[in-house]
Amino acid sequence: MAGPDVALDEGDVDPDPFVQFGRWFDDASAVLDAPEAMAVATADTDGRPSVRMVLLKAWGRGGFTFFTNYDSRKGHELEANPWAALLFHWDPLGRQVRIEGPVRRSDPGESDAYFASRAFGSQVGAYASHQSRTVADRPTLDARVVALASELGGGDVPRPSWWGGFRVEPRVFEFWQQGQSRMHDRLRYVPEGETWRIERLQP
Repeated sequence: MAGPDVALDEGDVDPDPFVQFGRWFDDASAVLDAPEAMAVATADTDGRPSVRMVLLKAWGRGGFTFFTNYDSRKGHELEANPWAALLFHWDPLGRQVRIEGPVRRSDPGESDAYFASRAFGSQVGAYASHQSRTVADRPTLDARVVALASELGGGDVPRPSWWGGFRVEPRVFEFWQQGQSRMHDRLRYVPEGETWRIERLQP
C-alpha cells in the first residue's frame, strides 16, 4: 500500500481504470472510516457550479451510484444538465481520484432495493425533508418527522417517487498521487475505442 510522496508510474497502474479504482478503494478502506465519501459537482444551465459531499453506494462498469432527493438542488441540476464530476480525497494515502461523465437516474428497482435497506428513521427522513428548500426552524422539521413516523407506523415504507439514485457513467478518470515539493503524479484515463489511453498530466 502506497503512502504520501510515493511516486505513481504508468507501469504501476492497471490499464483498466475500474480495476485501478478498485485497488485504490481497497487501500483507502484499510485506513479510512468512510472511503466512500465523495464530492459531487454539478452545474445549472447557466454553468454555475455547486458541490457537496455524498456517499458512494454502488460502483462498477455501469457507473458510480449515489442516492438523493430528485427535487434537491443537485437533482434539478442533474436533470437540466446531466453531467457530473466526482472527487474522492484519501488524505492518509496522499491520493485523489477524479471521475467525470454523463448522469442518468438509476433503475427504479435499484432505488427501491436500496431504500428498503435503509433504517426506518432514514426512510422517514426521506419523506420529511424537502431537501434544499427553506424551513422556518428546526422544531418545524422535527415535528414533521414525528408526525410522519407515527403515520408510517414502523412497517414497510415505500420509496417516495421523488427519491432515488443517480449513476455517473465515467468518461474520464484521473488518479492523483501526492509528490514531494508539490510535484504530484497525475495519470488520466480517456476512452480509446474499446480500451483506455493513459496520459500524464503536469502537476
